[in-house]
Amino acid sequence: MAKLTLKDLQKKREEVKKAITLREGGPYKAKVTVHMGTCGIAAGARKVIDAVLKEVEKSDRQDILVTTTGCAGLCSREPMATVELVGKPPVKYIDLTAEKMAKIFKDHVLGGKTVTDYALAYGSEKTS
Repeated sequence: MAKLTLKDLQKKREEVKKAITLREGGPYKAKVTVHMGTCGIAAGARKVIDAVLKEVEKSDRQDILVTTTGCAGLCSREPMATVELVGKPPVKYIDLTAEKMAKIFKDHVLGGKTVTDYALAYGSEKTS
């Protein structure tokens, strides 16, 4: 493995800084939560979150929150992500790839239209 240069470290620092800024929140119109439990990571969730962060960066939007959480309890359907738009119920997406996540980002996060081909559930889980 090649040694890292100062330039490499500076570039990595900027990438991490952007990711942290996105996760810190503030006024946002959309929230994307990637489920990053052990099962999700093993199934490819790192590629999914990388895809989301890349799409956010390309869109140059500052009102989209990207966050992570643990296992959603459906290990066989990982990688999973939940998209929430202000004023609308959350949508849980399953069996994701980087390409599927890019489509969800464009159609749902930016366009407001649920991608039903990849959606599992619409609305919040509640216990009364």
